[in-house]
Amino acid sequence: MDFGEPEHIGMLRESIRRMLDRHATREQMAKWDEEDKVPRALMEHIRDLGICGMTVPESFGGTGRDVLGTMVAVEELSRRSMVIATLYLMNSCYGSMNILASGSEEQKQRLLPQLADGQLLFAYGLSEPDVGSDLASVRTRAERRGDKVIINGTKRWCSGAEIADYIYALVRSGEPDARYKNLSLVLIPTNAKGIELTHIPAMGARGLNTNDVSLVDVEISIDDVVGGEDGWNNGWTRLAGPALEVEKLEVAAMALGIAAQAVDDAWEYSQQRKQFGSRICSVQSIRHMLAEVQTKLAAARLMLYRGCWLADNNLPCSAETSMAKMYVCELGLEIVLTCQKIMGAYGYAKGFDMERYVRDMLLMPIIGGSTAIQKNNIANRMGLPKS
Repeated sequence: MDFGEPEHIGMLRESIRRMLDRHATREQMAKWDEEDKVPRALMEHIRDLGICGMTVPESFGGTGRDVLGTMVAVEELSRRSMVIATLYLMNSCYGSMNILASGSEEQKQRLLPQLADGQLLFAYGLSEPDVGSDLASVRTRAERRGDKVIINGTKRWCSGAEIADYIYALVRSGEPDARYKNLSLVLIPTNAKGIELTHIPAMGARGLNTNDVSLVDVEISIDDVVGGEDGWNNGWTRLAGPALEVEKLEVAAMALGIAAQAVDDAWEYSQQRKQFGSRICSVQSIRHMLAEVQTKLAAARLMLYRGCWLADNNLPCSAETSMAKMYVCELGLEIVLTCQKIMGAYGYAKGFDMERYVRDMLLMPIIGGSTAIQKNNIANRMGLPKS
């Protein structure tokens, strides 16, 4: 059992940190957070790192599957902002991983080289106004008309749709009583006629808008049904495939990155801030809080990286990825709130990064499958009887 970090992972961390210090400084991130807008052009600098191909085989122009490397990239980008990490996820995970796992051969040939080069961004279109965790209840309808598909409905929480090239959407392609059997996944070009976006303001994740997406007689080709003809009415098996396991790790990696930076900031602050003539790092209660968050951070990292190792080695990991998602996100929230306490009023005031970490971390136990859903997954996957 080797707990050492591979050399290429250390080099990856350094290259990402250098890029962020040049093109996404803390001051720029604060401005983008205030304006609620991160430029898509930042993706060009992520692309230049050469990390977009870590979820694409060499045969399609990538560098080969590297789940740990991908999650470390998410972790490091999230240290500066979870929004910057989401830009990367929209390419390498929402796009590449899903097309590789579920796309037709034609879709792989057409899209994966562009994704590996960092040229395309996908936004998720899974939830709806009345549909959250119960995705089999989606109502957005898709109707076949020859070699065309006509889509009508509304999708909710489509983060990044305004800068994405495609919306990766789950639609009802048959009668609703069949639930799981009459679902399809489709790629909806965001420049298609009949699409209208409505921004949903939120307290966190500012800079990459989440949206309602209205779809009125939106026309796509049958070639944009994920999996082609074989994917029609067969979307559920593609949705609940290998990409879903890694998606849980993606959110955990974001949570780990935010928590790690919060710990670093609180650690440094405790050595600079003086009260009653001494640095507050000399106060036993502060020292204990800092020791606790460092320990929790180390435990969270081990949980996440174990999930990555299982996924990289194609081992069963449904329960373990749910454990990682639940544990790292809940523990990360504890860590950030403790770090906020250490910084006192400076951790609460706008203009300080800690306030943003708290806002963003509150989202982590919710997205990518809530904590309650992950608990259900763990119990079910580990064979706990329901009656």
